[in-house]
Amino acid sequence: MISEPNSGGAVRHVAMPIAAPAHITVRDQGRCLELAWPDGARDLLPAPRLRAACRCAVCTAERRAHRQDPAHEAATVSILTAEQIGNYALNVGFSDGHARGIYPWRYLQALATDTPLAELLEREFR
Repeated sequence: MISEPNSGGAVRHVAMPIAAPAHITVRDQGRCLELAWPDGARDLLPAPRLRAACRCAVCTAERRAHRQDPAHEAATVSILTAEQIGNYALNVGFSDGHARGIYPWRYLQALATDTPLAELLEREFR
């Protein structure tokens, strides 16, 4: 975390950027995503957790309107595509046709932990 002053003189805290994974692999017939980080760490993310964690505008609106139960809706989904977006995030396409979510590297790292999904959906990741 670094601190930098804005134009009004107030200090804002900015997260240091992290490096993109060295390798991104869809495994087990789309049931999980493997991320191999430059430091040698590896994360395995189950497809249902990734799908339920989508923070695109449509999924966010449906959650807020209580029309979507992310865990239930994503139970049988698989990953079809995983495409890097610039040097900061991943776009994942799922078997249910959804491919709008952008998952920043920090968010993917957090999703690989045991932190409850509801808590992660409220945080900001850049």
